[in-house]
Amino acid sequence: MAELLHQPFSSFSFNGMKLESRRVGDVRKVTSFKPLQCVLNEKDNRRIAVVKNGKDSLDMCRVVNGMWQTSGGWDGPAEDLYGIFINRIRRERPPDVLERVRGLTKWVPPPVKMTGSYVRQNIDISRKRMDVPSLDMLQFHWWDYSNTGYLDALKHLNDLKEEGKIKTVALTNFDTERLQIILENGIPVVSNQVQHSLVDMRPQQKMAELCQLTGVKLITYGTVMGGLLSEKFLDTNLSIPFAAPPLNTPSLQKYKRMVDAWGGWNLFQGLLRTLNKIASKHGVSIPTVAVKYILDQPAVAGSMIGVRLGLSEHINDANAVFSLVLDEEDMNSIQEVSKKGKDLLKVIGDCGDEYRRI
Repeated sequence: MAELLHQPFSSFSFNGMKLESRRVGDVRKVTSFKPLQCVLNEKDNRRIAVVKNGKDSLDMCRVVNGMWQTSGGWDGPAEDLYGIFINRIRRERPPDVLERVRGLTKWVPPPVKMTGSYVRQNIDISRKRMDVPSLDMLQFHWWDYSNTGYLDALKHLNDLKEEGKIKTVALTNFDTERLQIILENGIPVVSNQVQHSLVDMRPQQKMAELCQLTGVKLITYGTVMGGLLSEKFLDTNLSIPFAAPPLNTPSLQKYKRMVDAWGGWNLFQGLLRTLNKIASKHGVSIPTVAVKYILDQPAVAGSMIGVRLGLSEHINDANAVFSLVLDEEDMNSIQEVSKKGKDLLKVIGDCGDEYRRI
């Protein structure tokens, strides 16, 4: 471990943990050491996402419609952890339980030529690591739209789907234009994973309309903005040292930049106060209201909620989403403050553009 801290990178995965670090002089210091987005937990039930029809009590990390997100980084151990997990289910649970387990994994290939053999080889690696004959869902991401190899890759992925090696093919962080191109090329995808919150309503401006026309669903992340949309940051002033909780995770820092682009901390405080009033009315938390609002948006199938096992697990908040009903007054109050912010579609671009702009 000590040797790794001096290597020239900012993060790495180690035994299911993710370490973020920065160089100070000649020494690299750890700034964050925490569980990966999803890690195997062998003792307690852990649900890390909220879905509209979510039902389960299995010991796994939960994403959408009962499926486990295995994105621990491009080369992280999450697929191996899933393989361990699924074999535990095979050994310890009845066959009907195994039939209810679903696993997602993500593929983010380099911009090389997407040949059938190359795509097949990579999918076979995932199948072997997860120890399954067929991937329940393969989520595909592509960085550079000027390289149309993403169409070749998706065509090969759907060929593998026809062979039974993949059950469903999905996308992550594609924009509306490219999603339409993919569909017009006769490539069926079931969902697109995009950033979507009360601050970032971009998916509802273009993407949702196309999704409703074509049946593609949205899986949202960043819905509680790394924890910014919570009581923890209500009535705080970041401009005064130590007057607010520290932005000590990459997610908090990332979504604080989204707040700045949207309208700033003062306007964000107005949103939190509105959400707090609604939360108090229904006897729930601010994150519960924030997630429920997004789940009620057109084309949204599920919303991922991050977890830091042992620190903040959100189990009660997640469960409360299923019974919360926002009335017309609640919706109008949220929309009134939300529309005061800037149009992030104009500021940033469409879904996923935040990752592609220099």
